[in-house]
Amino acid sequence: MLAFAGNSLICRKALAGGAIDAASFTGLRVLAGAATLALISALMARPRVDRQTTGGWRPALALFAYAALFSYAYIGLDAATGALLLFGLVQATMLAAALLAGERPSAPEWLGWLLAAGGLGWLLLPGAGAPSGWGAVAMGLAGVAWGIYSLLGRRESDALAATTRNFVLAVVPALLLVTAASGGASVSVQGAALALLSGGMTSGLGYVIWYAALSGLSSAQAALVQLSVPAIAAAGGVVLLGEPASARLLVSGTLILGGIALAITGRKRPDAVR
Repeated sequence: MLAFAGNSLICRKALAGGAIDAASFTGLRVLAGAATLALISALMARPRVDRQTTGGWRPALALFAYAALFSYAYIGLDAATGALLLFGLVQATMLAAALLAGERPSAPEWLGWLLAAGGLGWLLLPGAGAPSGWGAVAMGLAGVAWGIYSLLGRRESDALAATTRNFVLAVVPALLLVTAASGGASVSVQGAALALLSGGMTSGLGYVIWYAALSGLSSAQAALVQLSVPAIAAAGGVVLLGEPASARLLVSGTLILGGIALAITGRKRPDAVR
């Protein structure tokens, strides 16, 4: 969870001051993650993973979609708001997956999700302190992509091999994005360093740990532990980036996180989604 929150802080730091453009940040982040994990796999003499039998392109494309949308969203969002939107939509995606799998919510679950939806609505209402529309949409879509990536990850038995494969495959669309946006590229030394740090450490190694943890967690437990990320990101944003802790953010955050916690703890069959 510290790695997830670190990504929000690093991305916001890099993009808010114009140290790097979103496409270049995404490309360097994915490349650094792929290179770091490939090196670790080589040093550990891990066998080659058959791409056709371990998930194929779906998790890799979900990973790329999350990384790209995440970067563009943080041009206009602060770290705390971005993390709150991201993981709010992650939980919504996991709930939708549970419903499609035939799970029927209990009364506490419905109440929790109504509270969370109310908090999200309050956060997005027009007025002072509301996040930018395009940034909020981009981060919401990033949350959907990350929810799909997490759900697919629960099927993996080898966290390092799966994460390495996903990053290596994600290099292809990442390079296409960088090429398409090359006209607006702007990369400083600081921006590149932050992108490489995000890719190699808080993304690459962090996601290996996450995939390893997923194999021992139910969908409900996996969703629950992620609720700590917005709080960590908010604290880091205030302390490290000088971002304000607005009343709107505090109220909406309490409703969203409290509502999701109520929904998860009130779930009847936590292992329904596989």
